[in-house]
Amino acid sequence: MEREFFLLLSGVATISALLVVLARNPVHSALALVACLVQIAALYVLLGAPFLAVIQIFVYVGAVMVLFLFVIMMLDVRKEAQARYLRNAAFPGLIVLALLAAELFTLLMQSTRLHAALGAGQPITEQPSVEALSLLLFQDFLLPFEVASVILLVALIGAVVLARPDEATAAGKTGKPHSGGRR
Repeated sequence: MEREFFLLLSGVATISALLVVLARNPVHSALALVACLVQIAALYVLLGAPFLAVIQIFVYVGAVMVLFLFVIMMLDVRKEAQARYLRNAAFPGLIVLALLAAELFTLLMQSTRLHAALGAGQPITEQPSVEALSLLLFQDFLLPFEVASVILLVALIGAVVLARPDEATAAGKTGKPHSGGRR
């Protein structure tokens, strides 16, 4: 029964991940990403990690996706999303897809070799507490945590700058003279 649930959840997660990439409307992509993240949280529960599932729901589905939807609706990126930035991008896209598939296949092959060399490992007898996890995160891994936070902030600022309307385009729509753009 567990295997069937795993196949069902992973299948729905894969389909919703494909919808994230293939949907034309950014709001539909964001909603498909929410569905994908919920399926992944269910997979965490199935694998015996309920704390990780709760964090997945609270942080990614709750906070990050609300922020995504807020930014999408605030900046009106529909027009930008419908424009294709790379024309004739099918061939380079296929090359990148083949490279990623080769990398995934190599990692899978090395994973089985590594697992065979190391053995089955020891089973986890007790789950670490939330306090122990938080102490580990904020004491031993504080620098990587802060670096990841700064990278996410820079990515958010970059997304806002990229989605901002061009001053020349905005001046053309309002009829005001162009005063020189910053781009």
